[in-house]
Amino acid sequence: MYHAHTLKEKIHLFLTILWPIMITQISLSAMNLVDTMMAGRVGTDDLAGVAIGSSLWAPIFTGMNGIMLAITPIIAQMMGANERHKIHYTVNQAVYLAIVIGASIILLGSIVLDPILTFMDLEKSVQHIAFHYLVGLSIGIIPLFLSNVIRNFFDGQGYTRITMFITVLAVPFNILLNYSLIFGQFGMPKLGGIGAGYATGITFWIILVTSLIMTFKVKLVSEYKLFIKWVKPSISAWKEQLSIGIPMGLSIFFEASIFSVVTLFIGMMFSTNVIAANQIVISFTTLLFMIPLSLSMAITIVVGFSIGGKQLEAAKQYSYIGVFSAIGFLSIGSIFMFFFKEPIAYLYTTDPAVVHIAAQLFTIAIIYQLSDASQASLQGVLRGYKDVKLPFYIAFVSYWVIGIPAGLLLAAFTSLGPSGFWIGITLGLTGAAIGFFIRLRIVYRRERAKLMDVAT
Repeated sequence: MYHAHTLKEKIHLFLTILWPIMITQISLSAMNLVDTMMAGRVGTDDLAGVAIGSSLWAPIFTGMNGIMLAITPIIAQMMGANERHKIHYTVNQAVYLAIVIGASIILLGSIVLDPILTFMDLEKSVQHIAFHYLVGLSIGIIPLFLSNVIRNFFDGQGYTRITMFITVLAVPFNILLNYSLIFGQFGMPKLGGIGAGYATGITFWIILVTSLIMTFKVKLVSEYKLFIKWVKPSISAWKEQLSIGIPMGLSIFFEASIFSVVTLFIGMMFSTNVIAANQIVISFTTLLFMIPLSLSMAITIVVGFSIGGKQLEAAKQYSYIGVFSAIGFLSIGSIFMFFFKEPIAYLYTTDPAVVHIAAQLFTIAIIYQLSDASQASLQGVLRGYKDVKLPFYIAFVSYWVIGIPAGLLLAAFTSLGPSGFWIGITLGLTGAAIGFFIRLRIVYRRERAKLMDVAT
Protein backbone atom coordinates (compact mmCIF):
# COMPACT_ATOMS: atom_id res chain seq x y z
CA MET A 1 0.00 0.00 0.00
CA TYR A 2 0.97 3.63 -0.37
CA HIS A 3 -0.33 7.02 0.76
CA ALA A 4 -2.37 8.36 -2.19
CA HIS A 5 -2.58 12.13 -2.58
CA THR A 6 -5.21 12.98 -5.19
CA LEU A 7 -8.83 11.81 -5.14
CA LYS A 8 -8.23 9.84 -8.33
CA GLU A 9 -5.31 8.00 -6.72
CA LYS A 10 -7.38 7.26 -3.62
CA ILE A 11 -10.22 5.79 -5.67
CA HIS A 12 -7.72 3.68 -7.63
CA LEU A 13 -6.06 2.37 -4.45
CA PHE A 14 -9.43 1.72 -2.83
CA LEU A 15 -10.68 -0.25 -5.83
CA THR A 16 -7.40 -2.18 -6.05
CA ILE A 17 -7.91 -3.36 -2.46
CA LEU A 18 -11.69 -3.75 -2.76
CA TRP A 19 -12.25 -5.97 -5.78
CA PRO A 20 -10.32 -9.00 -4.50
CA ILE A 21 -12.12 -8.71 -1.13
CA MET A 22 -15.43 -8.53 -3.00
CA ILE A 23 -14.71 -11.67 -5.00
CA THR A 24 -13.54 -13.41 -1.82
CA GLN A 25 -16.71 -12.55 0.11
CA ILE A 26 -18.99 -13.50 -2.78
CA SER A 27 -17.13 -16.81 -3.06
CA LEU A 28 -17.55 -17.50 0.65
CA SER A 29 -21.23 -16.61 0.43
CA ALA A 30 -21.56 -18.82 -2.63
CA MET A 31 -20.53 -21.77 -0.48
CA ASN A 32 -23.48 -21.13 1.83
CA LEU A 33 -25.68 -20.54 -1.20
CA VAL A 34 -24.72 -23.93 -2.61
CA ASP A 35 -25.46 -25.58 0.76
CA THR A 36 -28.92 -24.03 0.83
CA MET A 37 -29.83 -24.59 -2.83
CA MET A 38 -28.71 -28.22 -2.95
CA ALA A 39 -30.34 -29.05 0.38
CA GLY A 40 -33.56 -27.44 -0.88
CA ARG A 41 -33.49 -29.73 -3.91
CA VAL A 42 -33.47 -32.78 -1.63
CA GLY A 43 -36.56 -31.64 0.29
CA THR A 44 -38.13 -29.00 2.50
CA ASP A 45 -37.05 -30.80 5.70
CA ASP A 46 -33.42 -30.78 4.54
CA LEU A 47 -33.65 -27.07 3.68
CA ALA A 48 -35.19 -26.31 7.09
CA GLY A 49 -32.57 -28.43 8.89
CA VAL A 50 -29.70 -26.64 7.16
CA ALA A 51 -31.45 -23.32 7.93
CA ILE A 52 -31.59 -24.11 11.66
CA GLY A 53 -28.01 -25.41 11.71
CA SER A 54 -26.71 -22.39 9.81
CA SER A 55 -28.59 -20.03 12.11
CA LEU A 56 -26.97 -21.56 15.18
CA TRP A 57 -23.51 -21.52 13.60
CA ALA A 58 -23.55 -18.12 11.86
CA PRO A 59 -23.51 -15.82 14.94
CA ILE A 60 -20.87 -17.96 16.65
CA PHE A 61 -18.65 -17.94 13.57
CA THR A 62 -19.07 -14.25 12.81
CA GLY A 63 -18.64 -13.19 16.42
CA MET A 64 -15.52 -15.25 17.05
CA ASN A 65 -14.11 -14.39 13.65
CA GLY A 66 -14.68 -10.73 14.54
CA ILE A 67 -12.11 -11.19 17.29
CA MET A 68 -9.61 -12.36 14.67
CA LEU A 69 -10.62 -9.44 12.44
CA ALA A 70 -8.90 -7.09 14.91
CA ILE A 71 -5.62 -8.07 13.26
CA THR A 72 -6.57 -6.17 10.09
CA PRO A 73 -6.67 -2.60 11.53
CA ILE A 74 -3.73 -3.37 13.82
CA ILE A 75 -1.54 -4.44 10.89
CA ALA A 76 -2.87 -1.66 8.64
CA GLN A 77 -1.85 0.97 11.18
CA MET A 78 1.54 -0.69 11.62
CA MET A 79 2.01 -0.53 7.86
CA GLY A 80 0.96 3.12 7.75
CA ALA A 81 3.40 3.96 10.57
CA ASN A 82 6.19 1.90 8.91
CA GLU A 83 6.37 -0.56 11.86
CA ARG A 84 6.46 -3.78 9.87
CA HIS A 85 8.87 -5.42 12.30
CA LYS A 86 5.97 -5.83 14.77
CA ILE A 87 3.73 -7.79 12.40
CA HIS A 88 5.29 -11.26 12.87
CA TYR A 89 4.79 -11.20 16.64
CA THR A 90 1.19 -9.99 16.35
CA VAL A 91 0.21 -12.70 13.87
CA ASN A 92 1.92 -15.46 15.86
CA GLN A 93 -0.08 -14.55 18.95
CA ALA A 94 -3.27 -14.47 16.87
CA VAL A 95 -2.57 -18.02 15.66
CA TYR A 96 -2.39 -19.27 19.26
CA LEU A 97 -5.55 -17.38 20.12
CA ALA A 98 -7.40 -18.85 17.12
CA ILE A 99 -6.60 -22.41 18.25
CA VAL A 100 -7.86 -21.70 21.77
CA ILE A 101 -11.08 -20.11 20.47
CA GLY A 102 -11.76 -22.89 17.96
CA ALA A 103 -11.22 -25.66 20.52
CA SER A 104 -13.46 -23.85 23.02
CA ILE A 105 -16.31 -23.63 20.49
CA ILE A 106 -16.10 -27.35 19.72
CA LEU A 107 -16.14 -28.22 23.44
CA LEU A 108 -19.07 -25.91 24.16
CA GLY A 109 -21.01 -27.20 21.16
CA SER A 110 -20.62 -30.81 22.29
CA ILE A 111 -22.31 -29.85 25.56
CA VAL A 112 -25.12 -27.48 24.56
CA LEU A 113 -26.10 -28.32 20.96
CA ASP A 114 -28.45 -31.21 21.65
CA PRO A 115 -30.28 -29.46 24.54
CA ILE A 116 -30.78 -26.32 22.40
CA LEU A 117 -32.28 -28.27 19.49
CA THR A 118 -34.48 -30.27 21.85
CA PHE A 119 -35.73 -27.06 23.47
CA MET A 120 -36.74 -25.71 20.05
CA ASP A 121 -39.23 -28.59 19.68
CA LEU A 122 -38.61 -29.01 15.94
CA GLU A 123 -39.92 -31.80 13.77
CA LYS A 124 -37.75 -34.86 14.43
CA SER A 125 -36.34 -35.04 10.91
CA VAL A 126 -35.45 -31.32 10.91
CA GLN A 127 -33.76 -31.63 14.32
CA HIS A 128 -31.75 -34.66 13.16
CA ILE A 129 -30.52 -32.88 10.02
CA ALA A 130 -29.62 -29.68 11.91
CA PHE A 131 -27.66 -31.60 14.57
CA HIS A 132 -25.61 -33.70 12.17
CA TYR A 133 -25.09 -30.78 9.77
CA LEU A 134 -23.28 -29.00 12.62
CA VAL A 135 -21.37 -32.13 13.63
CA GLY A 136 -20.03 -32.36 10.08
CA LEU A 137 -19.16 -28.67 9.96
CA SER A 138 -17.30 -28.88 13.29
CA ILE A 139 -14.42 -30.82 11.72
CA GLY A 140 -13.33 -27.59 10.05
CA ILE A 141 -13.77 -25.06 12.87
CA ILE A 142 -10.13 -24.81 14.00
CA PRO A 143 -8.82 -24.72 10.39
CA LEU A 144 -11.36 -21.99 9.64
CA PHE A 145 -10.14 -19.70 12.41
CA LEU A 146 -6.49 -20.34 11.57
CA SER A 147 -7.06 -19.53 7.90
CA ASN A 148 -8.89 -16.34 8.89
CA VAL A 149 -5.85 -15.21 10.87
CA ILE A 150 -3.73 -15.71 7.77
CA ARG A 151 -6.33 -13.93 5.66
CA ASN A 152 -6.35 -10.90 7.96
CA PHE A 153 -2.54 -10.90 7.87
CA PHE A 154 -2.67 -10.68 4.07
CA ASP A 155 -5.52 -8.14 3.97
CA GLY A 156 -4.05 -5.82 6.60
CA GLN A 157 -1.07 -5.25 4.31
CA GLY A 158 -3.32 -4.67 1.31
CA TYR A 159 -2.50 -8.06 -0.29
CA THR A 160 -6.16 -8.88 -0.83
CA ARG A 161 -5.52 -10.68 -4.12
CA ILE A 162 -3.83 -13.55 -2.25
CA THR A 163 -6.98 -14.16 -0.21
CA MET A 164 -9.09 -13.95 -3.35
CA PHE A 165 -6.99 -16.61 -5.09
CA ILE A 166 -7.28 -18.98 -2.12
CA THR A 167 -11.05 -18.62 -1.75
CA VAL A 168 -11.87 -18.83 -5.46
CA LEU A 169 -9.76 -21.99 -5.64
CA ALA A 170 -11.80 -23.52 -2.79
CA VAL A 171 -15.25 -22.88 -4.31
CA PRO A 172 -15.17 -25.66 -6.96
CA PHE A 173 -14.06 -28.14 -4.28
CA ASN A 174 -16.97 -27.03 -2.09
CA ILE A 175 -19.48 -27.46 -4.92
CA LEU A 176 -18.11 -30.91 -5.81
CA LEU A 177 -18.13 -32.02 -2.17
CA ASN A 178 -21.69 -30.76 -1.68
CA TYR A 179 -22.90 -32.53 -4.81
CA SER A 180 -21.15 -35.76 -3.82
CA LEU A 181 -22.22 -35.86 -0.17
CA ILE A 182 -25.74 -34.43 -0.47
CA PHE A 183 -26.85 -36.56 -3.44
CA GLY A 184 -24.54 -39.55 -2.98
CA GLN A 185 -22.49 -39.18 -6.15
CA PHE A 186 -19.01 -40.53 -7.05
CA GLY A 187 -19.28 -43.36 -4.54
CA MET A 188 -20.02 -41.05 -1.59
CA PRO A 189 -22.88 -41.73 0.88
CA LYS A 190 -26.15 -39.88 0.24
CA LEU A 191 -26.44 -37.66 3.34
CA GLY A 192 -28.92 -35.01 2.19
CA GLY A 193 -28.66 -31.73 4.09
CA ILE A 194 -26.22 -33.32 6.55
CA GLY A 195 -23.73 -33.72 3.69
CA ALA A 196 -23.59 -29.93 3.31
CA GLY A 197 -22.07 -29.67 6.80
CA TYR A 198 -19.33 -32.21 6.06
CA ALA A 199 -18.63 -30.58 2.69
CA THR A 200 -18.18 -27.20 4.36
CA GLY A 201 -15.92 -28.62 7.08
CA ILE A 202 -13.65 -30.30 4.53
CA THR A 203 -13.55 -27.11 2.47
CA PHE A 204 -12.25 -25.19 5.50
CA TRP A 205 -9.31 -27.62 5.62
CA ILE A 206 -8.61 -26.99 1.92
CA ILE A 207 -8.60 -23.24 2.54
CA LEU A 208 -6.18 -23.60 5.48
CA VAL A 209 -3.72 -25.80 3.60
CA THR A 210 -3.73 -23.42 0.62
CA SER A 211 -3.27 -20.41 2.92
CA LEU A 212 -0.27 -22.04 4.61
CA ILE A 213 1.31 -22.79 1.24
CA MET A 214 0.89 -19.15 0.19
CA THR A 215 2.73 -17.89 3.30
CA PHE A 216 5.78 -19.85 2.13
CA LYS A 217 5.51 -19.37 -1.64
CA VAL A 218 4.59 -15.67 -2.00
CA LYS A 219 7.73 -13.55 -1.66
CA LEU A 220 5.82 -10.52 -0.32
CA VAL A 221 4.85 -12.39 2.84
CA SER A 222 7.38 -15.25 3.13
CA GLU A 223 9.93 -12.81 4.59
CA TYR A 224 7.89 -12.73 7.82
CA LYS A 225 8.66 -16.46 8.39
CA LEU A 226 5.28 -16.93 10.08
CA PHE A 227 5.35 -20.69 10.51
CA ILE A 228 9.12 -21.05 10.66
CA LYS A 229 10.10 -18.63 13.40
CA TRP A 230 7.84 -18.97 16.44
CA VAL A 231 7.44 -16.87 19.56
CA LYS A 232 6.13 -17.95 22.95
CA PRO A 233 2.42 -17.46 23.67
CA SER A 234 1.86 -14.22 25.56
CA ILE A 235 -1.23 -13.55 27.69
CA SER A 236 -0.50 -9.81 27.60
CA ALA A 237 -0.41 -9.88 23.78
CA TRP A 238 -3.70 -11.78 23.76
CA LYS A 239 -5.23 -9.16 26.03
CA GLU A 240 -4.12 -6.41 23.65
CA GLN A 241 -5.72 -8.13 20.67
CA LEU A 242 -8.83 -9.04 22.65
CA SER A 243 -9.27 -5.43 23.82
CA ILE A 244 -9.97 -4.57 20.18
CA GLY A 245 -11.23 -7.94 18.99
CA ILE A 246 -13.88 -8.65 21.63
CA PRO A 247 -15.87 -5.43 21.04
CA MET A 248 -15.54 -5.99 17.28
CA GLY A 249 -16.59 -9.61 17.60
CA LEU A 250 -19.55 -8.81 19.83
CA SER A 251 -20.70 -6.02 17.51
CA ILE A 252 -20.63 -8.44 14.57
CA PHE A 253 -22.26 -11.13 16.73
CA PHE A 254 -25.15 -8.85 17.67
CA GLU A 255 -25.76 -8.05 14.02
CA ALA A 256 -25.47 -11.61 12.72
CA SER A 257 -27.45 -13.04 15.62
CA ILE A 258 -30.58 -11.03 14.86
CA PHE A 259 -31.02 -13.05 11.66
CA SER A 260 -30.28 -16.29 13.48
CA VAL A 261 -32.62 -15.48 16.37
CA VAL A 262 -35.34 -14.61 13.87
CA THR A 263 -34.86 -18.00 12.20
CA LEU A 264 -34.98 -19.77 15.56
CA PHE A 265 -38.15 -17.91 16.62
CA ILE A 266 -39.74 -18.68 13.27
CA GLY A 267 -38.79 -22.32 13.80
CA MET A 268 -40.68 -22.34 17.09
CA MET A 269 -43.66 -20.23 16.00
CA PHE A 270 -44.35 -21.16 12.38
CA SER A 271 -44.41 -24.10 9.96
CA THR A 272 -41.54 -25.79 8.14
CA ASN A 273 -42.57 -23.95 4.95
CA VAL A 274 -42.06 -20.60 6.69
CA ILE A 275 -38.65 -21.71 8.02
CA ALA A 276 -37.61 -22.67 4.49
CA ALA A 277 -38.92 -19.40 2.98
CA ASN A 278 -37.16 -17.33 5.61
CA GLN A 279 -33.89 -19.15 4.90
CA ILE A 280 -34.24 -18.38 1.19
CA VAL A 281 -34.57 -14.66 1.91
CA ILE A 282 -31.67 -14.66 4.37
CA SER A 283 -29.47 -16.61 1.94
CA PHE A 284 -30.05 -14.28 -1.01
CA THR A 285 -29.92 -11.00 0.93
CA THR A 286 -26.69 -12.24 2.55
CA LEU A 287 -25.25 -12.75 -0.93
CA LEU A 288 -26.14 -9.15 -1.84
CA PHE A 289 -24.73 -7.93 1.47
CA MET A 290 -21.31 -9.30 0.55
CA ILE A 291 -20.67 -6.15 -1.52
CA PRO A 292 -21.29 -3.65 1.34
CA LEU A 293 -19.40 -6.00 3.67
CA SER A 294 -16.46 -6.04 1.24
CA LEU A 295 -16.59 -2.25 1.06
CA SER A 296 -16.58 -2.14 4.86
CA MET A 297 -13.49 -4.37 5.05
CA ALA A 298 -11.67 -2.32 2.40
CA ILE A 299 -12.57 0.89 4.25
CA THR A 300 -11.05 -0.52 7.45
CA ILE A 301 -7.77 -1.21 5.66
CA VAL A 302 -7.35 2.15 3.89
CA VAL A 303 -8.61 4.21 6.85
CA GLY A 304 -6.35 2.30 9.25
CA PHE A 305 -3.38 2.79 6.92
CA SER A 306 -4.15 6.52 6.65
CA ILE A 307 -4.54 6.97 10.41
CA GLY A 308 -1.27 5.13 11.04
CA GLY A 309 0.40 7.59 8.66
CA LYS A 310 -1.30 10.64 10.27
CA GLN A 311 -3.30 11.27 7.06
CA LEU A 312 -6.64 12.28 8.60
CA GLU A 313 -8.12 14.00 5.55
CA ALA A 314 -7.33 10.96 3.43
CA ALA A 315 -9.16 8.79 5.97
CA LYS A 316 -12.17 11.11 5.68
CA GLN A 317 -12.19 10.90 1.89
CA TYR A 318 -11.96 7.10 1.95
CA SER A 319 -14.93 7.11 4.33
CA TYR A 320 -17.08 9.03 1.88
CA ILE A 321 -16.04 6.80 -1.03
CA GLY A 322 -16.88 3.60 0.84
CA VAL A 323 -20.15 4.60 2.52
CA PHE A 324 -21.77 6.10 -0.57
CA SER A 325 -20.66 3.14 -2.69
CA ALA A 326 -22.31 0.70 -0.26
CA ILE A 327 -25.60 2.62 -0.21
CA GLY A 328 -25.60 2.95 -4.01
CA PHE A 329 -25.04 -0.75 -4.60
CA LEU A 330 -27.81 -1.96 -2.31
CA SER A 331 -30.18 0.60 -3.80
CA ILE A 332 -29.69 -1.11 -7.17
CA GLY A 333 -29.88 -4.54 -5.51
CA SER A 334 -33.21 -3.69 -3.89
CA ILE A 335 -34.74 -2.76 -7.23
CA PHE A 336 -33.56 -6.05 -8.73
CA MET A 337 -34.92 -8.03 -5.79
CA PHE A 338 -38.34 -6.35 -6.04
CA PHE A 339 -38.88 -7.32 -9.68
CA PHE A 340 -37.41 -10.83 -9.53
CA LYS A 341 -38.37 -12.05 -6.06
CA GLU A 342 -40.32 -15.12 -7.21
CA PRO A 343 -37.77 -16.32 -9.81
CA ILE A 344 -35.10 -15.94 -7.13
CA ALA A 345 -37.12 -18.10 -4.72
CA TYR A 346 -37.57 -20.80 -7.37
CA LEU A 347 -33.77 -21.12 -7.56
CA TYR A 348 -33.93 -22.60 -4.05
CA THR A 349 -37.08 -24.71 -4.10
CA THR A 350 -39.78 -26.13 -6.34
CA ASP A 351 -42.47 -25.81 -3.66
CA PRO A 352 -44.97 -23.06 -4.71
CA ALA A 353 -46.13 -22.56 -1.11
CA VAL A 354 -42.59 -21.81 0.03
CA VAL A 355 -42.06 -19.46 -2.95
CA HIS A 356 -45.23 -17.52 -2.11
CA ILE A 357 -44.11 -16.92 1.48
CA ALA A 358 -40.56 -16.04 0.39
CA ALA A 359 -41.88 -13.44 -2.09
CA GLN A 360 -43.77 -11.70 0.75
CA LEU A 361 -40.66 -11.66 2.95
CA PHE A 362 -38.51 -10.36 0.08
CA THR A 363 -40.79 -7.32 -0.20
CA ILE A 364 -40.17 -6.44 3.46
CA ALA A 365 -36.45 -7.26 3.24
CA ILE A 366 -36.00 -4.74 0.43
CA ILE A 367 -36.66 -1.91 2.89
CA TYR A 368 -33.85 -2.79 5.27
CA GLN A 369 -31.14 -3.00 2.60
CA LEU A 370 -30.19 0.69 2.72
CA SER A 371 -29.92 0.71 6.51
CA ASP A 372 -27.79 -2.41 6.36
CA ALA A 373 -25.43 -0.83 3.81
CA SER A 374 -25.10 2.32 5.92
CA GLN A 375 -24.39 0.63 9.24
CA ALA A 376 -21.90 -1.87 7.79
CA SER A 377 -19.82 0.72 5.95
CA LEU A 378 -19.84 3.21 8.86
CA GLN A 379 -18.74 0.48 11.23
CA GLY A 380 -15.89 -0.33 8.83
CA VAL A 381 -14.70 3.27 9.07
CA LEU A 382 -14.77 3.17 12.87
CA ARG A 383 -12.73 -0.05 12.90
CA GLY A 384 -10.10 1.68 10.79
CA TYR A 385 -9.75 4.18 13.64
CA LYS A 386 -9.63 1.20 16.06
CA ASP A 387 -12.70 2.72 17.72
CA VAL A 388 -14.67 -0.36 18.73
CA LYS A 389 -15.89 -0.10 22.32
CA LEU A 390 -18.73 2.41 21.99
CA PRO A 391 -19.86 0.93 18.63
CA PHE A 392 -20.26 -2.34 20.53
CA TYR A 393 -22.82 -0.72 22.85
CA ILE A 394 -24.55 0.96 19.91
CA ALA A 395 -24.83 -2.42 18.18
CA PHE A 396 -26.19 -4.12 21.29
CA VAL A 397 -28.90 -1.52 21.90
CA SER A 398 -29.89 -1.29 18.23
CA TYR A 399 -30.11 -5.00 17.52
CA TRP A 400 -31.15 -6.52 20.84
CA VAL A 401 -33.00 -3.75 22.65
CA ILE A 402 -34.78 -2.34 19.57
CA GLY A 403 -34.65 -4.84 16.69
CA ILE A 404 -35.39 -8.26 18.23
CA PRO A 405 -38.09 -7.14 20.74
CA ALA A 406 -39.86 -5.05 18.10
CA GLY A 407 -39.80 -7.93 15.61
CA LEU A 408 -41.07 -10.45 18.17
CA LEU A 409 -43.93 -8.19 19.24
CA LEU A 410 -44.98 -7.51 15.65
CA ALA A 411 -44.76 -11.20 14.69
CA ALA A 412 -46.59 -12.50 17.75
CA PHE A 413 -49.26 -9.87 18.36
CA THR A 414 -50.14 -8.49 14.92
CA SER A 415 -51.34 -9.97 11.64
CA LEU A 416 -47.88 -9.41 10.10
CA GLY A 417 -46.68 -12.87 11.08
CA PRO A 418 -43.07 -13.63 10.03
CA SER A 419 -42.89 -10.28 8.17
CA GLY A 420 -42.97 -8.59 11.59
CA PHE A 421 -39.52 -9.97 12.34
CA TRP A 422 -38.11 -8.33 9.21
CA ILE A 423 -39.63 -4.99 10.17
CA GLY A 424 -37.93 -5.34 13.56
CA ILE A 425 -34.60 -6.05 11.83
CA THR A 426 -35.06 -2.90 9.76
CA LEU A 427 -35.63 -0.79 12.89
CA GLY A 428 -32.52 -2.24 14.52
CA LEU A 429 -30.26 -1.67 11.53
CA THR A 430 -31.52 1.89 11.09
CA GLY A 431 -30.81 2.65 14.75
CA ALA A 432 -27.29 1.25 14.38
CA ALA A 433 -26.61 3.33 11.25
CA ILE A 434 -27.64 6.53 13.04
CA GLY A 435 -25.56 5.68 16.11
CA PHE A 436 -22.44 4.84 14.10
CA PHE A 437 -22.74 8.06 12.10
CA ILE A 438 -22.89 10.19 15.24
CA ARG A 439 -19.96 8.29 16.76
CA LEU A 440 -17.85 8.75 13.62
CA ARG A 441 -18.30 12.52 13.72
CA ILE A 442 -17.09 12.54 17.33
CA VAL A 443 -14.09 10.30 16.55
CA TYR A 444 -13.06 12.42 13.57
CA ARG A 445 -13.14 15.61 15.63
CA ARG A 446 -11.09 13.91 18.36
CA GLU A 447 -8.43 12.75 15.90
CA ARG A 448 -8.27 16.19 14.27
CA ALA A 449 -7.75 17.79 17.68
CA LYS A 450 -4.87 15.37 18.39
CA LEU A 451 -3.12 16.27 15.16
CA MET A 452 -3.56 19.99 15.81
CA ASP A 453 -2.03 19.58 19.29
CA VAL A 454 0.98 17.77 17.79
CA ALA A 455 1.38 20.47 15.14
CA THR A 456 1.42 23.24 17.77
